[in-house]
Amino acid sequence: MAGTGKRRAPLVVDRRYANTTGAPKKAERRSSAPAPRGPRRKRGLIGGLVFGFFHLIWRIVWGVSWRIGAVVAMILAASTFYFYSTLPPVADLLDGRARGSVTLLDREGKVFAWRGETFGGQITSDTVSEHLRNAVIATEDKRFYRHFGISPRGIASAIRINLSEGRGPLSGNGGSTITQQVAKLLCLGVPYDPKAWKSEAEYEADCRTGGVWRKIKEVPYAMAMEAKYSKADILTIYFNRAYLGAGARGFEAAAQRYFGKSANQVNPSEAAMLAGLLKAPSYYAPTNNMERARDRARVIIGLMQEQGYLTAAEAADAIANPAHLSPAAAARAGGFFADWVMESGPESFTSKTTEDVVIRTTMDQRMQKQAEEALAHVFATKVKEGSQAQAAIVVMSADGAVRAMVGGRNTDGAGSFNRATQALRQTGSTFKPFVYAAALNLGYSPADFVEDTPLTMNIPGSGPWTPQNYDKTFKGLITLTEALAESRNIPAVRVSEAAGREAVRQVAQGFGIQSDLAAGPALALGASESTLLEMTGAFAGILNGGSAVEPYGMVELRLRDDPMPTFTQTGGIQQRVISETAAQYLTYMMAQVINQGTGTRAKLDREAAGKTGTTQAARDAWFIGYTADYVAGVWMGYDDNKPLTGVTGGGLPAEIWREVMMRIHEGIPARPLPMLIPEPRLPPGQSGAAPAREPAADPIENILRDVFGSFTGTY
Repeated sequence: MAGTGKRRAPLVVDRRYANTTGAPKKAERRSSAPAPRGPRRKRGLIGGLVFGFFHLIWRIVWGVSWRIGAVVAMILAASTFYFYSTLPPVADLLDGRARGSVTLLDREGKVFAWRGETFGGQITSDTVSEHLRNAVIATEDKRFYRHFGISPRGIASAIRINLSEGRGPLSGNGGSTITQQVAKLLCLGVPYDPKAWKSEAEYEADCRTGGVWRKIKEVPYAMAMEAKYSKADILTIYFNRAYLGAGARGFEAAAQRYFGKSANQVNPSEAAMLAGLLKAPSYYAPTNNMERARDRARVIIGLMQEQGYLTAAEAADAIANPAHLSPAAAARAGGFFADWVMESGPESFTSKTTEDVVIRTTMDQRMQKQAEEALAHVFATKVKEGSQAQAAIVVMSADGAVRAMVGGRNTDGAGSFNRATQALRQTGSTFKPFVYAAALNLGYSPADFVEDTPLTMNIPGSGPWTPQNYDKTFKGLITLTEALAESRNIPAVRVSEAAGREAVRQVAQGFGIQSDLAAGPALALGASESTLLEMTGAFAGILNGGSAVEPYGMVELRLRDDPMPTFTQTGGIQQRVISETAAQYLTYMMAQVINQGTGTRAKLDREAAGKTGTTQAARDAWFIGYTADYVAGVWMGYDDNKPLTGVTGGGLPAEIWREVMMRIHEGIPARPLPMLIPEPRLPPGQSGAAPAREPAADPIENILRDVFGSFTGTY
């Protein structure tokens, strides 16, 4: 009872049935059954059939789907495990080039050109500039640190963009993550085999191709990389293997190539420009189109700001102060020179090198730029607009060290046709100095006389041959100096026949003219072919006192990581061809070409010697000459060998030569030429002085007479 403080007794239901072990009665069974749900809705015959059909389809689809999914998952897991087991250590993947590179230095040790694919050295994602790392992630894969190798959202977005722009679902934007891009760079683990591919470029093009199968294979490979390597490792591979235009493989090489600094020193604007190259390296290369590269960089700076890598103030500063090329990259000088060095050097260390090679050259970047500017100036001011005429220039020292080379008007065209070294053209009157060199070497004097009178020679097998002077006139008895200064053809033939064609041929070949020389008397008139480099080198031999030179551009070759050079060269002077006296006399004679002869338009503010040359129908025009310091050669003509209009060697080529020499001699004190002035002589037959020798015109007469004797008659 309440209030007693005792516990209430439990309530117990009265037993209604005595027999607890027996089966419950019917009423008890009903009380234990669930409550009725109400009347069930009848579907009818058609509804039941439809429901049953779709229910069956669903069960089939579900059954097939989960089985296919399970199979795909197993295949994906097996493929991922397979690729995982084949992935090497990160350090083995940083330099994937099949060939090496060549870095070319000028005479002062400064880089001016690169060839091959340059690898600037291994870098890591931790050592590069923070701005560069952020720029790459903001541009290429903003969810890089959150995905497992592939980005379904990125792929779906790329498919949507491609379809909206009328392309195939996997054409154009691929939605690739950085990990997938690295998988492409590694060619999904397939190494380059020179036997299976025509070139490394073809192999890499195949590795970059898209397509469904390629995308499918990328997935397990990318996932294997994510499992094998850290995010930092994947970025490191990417930073070292990505191609970034202009032959730069990896961001370190690209930073050095474009900005002259390491990838760990680039600022936000430079980092944005480098990251922009990933989309289309050649198209956005700043050496190709700086404005286009800067436009792309501005887009990336905006992405960096949007994703929080740059503040608004930092982004504004980066846009206001865009990246600039280094002086070497901006100059883009010496492309033809670099090509020539690569061609003339040993293939195993140049075009086919598997190592990284550094070559120090003779090139002077200041002179190279001045030569290019001089050529551009003359064509801009003296040549009619739209002219397709070409020109080439070579500048060298007296020992054959080439200082500048212009192989054509398009100075940006590395790898293009080099007219200074590859074009074999008739030399015309620039060959005449070798004729007079042969005579001077036999003891003739510049003051000796030769007849400029009509001459007809009978050429066996060809008949009569009658050379003509350029002006179709004759001057009678003139000195050898006058004959050369005025580039008279008939005297040149007479001197050649007197000295002997073989002597002339030996002199020309001795000075480095390597092509076949004409066998007949037209040899004296430059009927043979040569290159501008050969001809300029031959004139350098006259300047240095009569010794042949081998034009050279390579001073030292070494492997990049080896301080000791593999190859060195200190000079190109070789054997003596003519006496020093003959060389100095010839210099005097060629000085008169500029002072009072056909080359007056080449006159400088210092002593200079040279020779004009114009071939038949004016297909080639030359001027080659020198001061006490440098030799320069100029050629002008058309690539298709059609005649020039109103151009001779004493015209535009002489003016180009003058512009070049004026510029390269700025700040250099004038020095006298190494020349001998001959004692004047009276014409043969006049009294009061020893008679001058007169070279014979007839080869038979030349044989009969002592070439050291006096010729007093005319013939």
